[in-house]
Amino acid sequence: MYSPKYTITNQILKNIATTEACREVIENAPLVPTYERKFKQDAIIRTVHHGTHIEGNDLTFTQAERVLSKFQGETDAGENIKRSGVVARERDVQEVINYRQVMEWLDGQFGRHEKKGEDSIFSYTETQIKQVHKLTVHKIVSMENEGNYRKTQVVLRDSRTGEITFRPPPAVEVPYLMEDLLRWLNSATGRDIHPVLRAGIAHYALAAIHPFVEGNGRTARAFATLILFVERFDIKKLFSLEEYFDREAEAYYKALMLTSDQSRELNDRDLTCWLEYFTHGLSLELGRAKEKIRKLSVDARIKKKHGEQISLSDRQIRIIEYLSENGKAAMSSLRELFPDYSEDTVLRDLQSLVKKGILIRTGHTKGVMYELAT
Repeated sequence: MYSPKYTITNQILKNIATTEACREVIENAPLVPTYERKFKQDAIIRTVHHGTHIEGNDLTFTQAERVLSKFQGETDAGENIKRSGVVARERDVQEVINYRQVMEWLDGQFGRHEKKGEDSIFSYTETQIKQVHKLTVHKIVSMENEGNYRKTQVVLRDSRTGEITFRPPPAVEVPYLMEDLLRWLNSATGRDIHPVLRAGIAHYALAAIHPFVEGNGRTARAFATLILFVERFDIKKLFSLEEYFDREAEAYYKALMLTSDQSRELNDRDLTCWLEYFTHGLSLELGRAKEKIRKLSVDARIKKKHGEQISLSDRQIRIIEYLSENGKAAMSSLRELFPDYSEDTVLRDLQSLVKKGILIRTGHTKGVMYELAT
């Protein structure tokens, strides 16, 4: 059975402690339920864009956003290009559509597990990994390679020199290595390990085994995300590890390669360096989500005062976002945010926010200013 080797360093402990603290803030933030739909959608777009961009996809963030806005279950790149008007290679559009499909599938797996209750045990299977891969490479590789382990040796080369930089295990070993990994994930020993470490270990192992002809990176990252989701680290799905990896892609691949001492078997490789990198990334992404929510949230006393988390309209959310960025604003500035609404409508939104204790109104008549309550 697979038995990962690593040392719990002070850096890993610090990263996990930060992650736990951010999770606590995010899950208990008074305004999170109202923002969840918007933040979750933003996280999905960032995940899909960066998750494909790191693999060489040429679509910009804006183009990926347009492709996804016309997604609506349409899985054909050519049709999506007609709908969205994005000028791009069909392959790039197809990759974005595919990875959006993967995110939907992960949501479905998480949802079914959530209905069973917190104490239920989720079993990880080859079928799940193969399904993630099948969705990832749909219409990109030949059908016989969709969701099936490779039957040939593959290598990774330096694009500049042509030098082989990584040679994964022979194809004949792939089924056995995958079986070992899953046995460990589902074992009592494996389940005793913190979910963040389990996700990081699975990510590395899948990337190192390289079980498929193409799409291994996306499959590894998506499967790691599934582990985080089902093991209570979904954090309302407001984060995007893919963005962390893509922002400094060279650091991502370097962390993987530094761990991949190919003179050693998978079981004998020291994953400490990789886990420091992985846990640091999650702590950073959750830190970003926490700070964003803090800016848009008010003192926890509001929750105590109302006895429940507060529900706001989209316009009220936009007002709070604007004030969090600009500090104070007059009615005239806030009115410009909503050209399609009357001044009376915006004024009612402001009065409601003041009444709830979220905003403070200062000044008189034309000198009235609004700011977030502290």
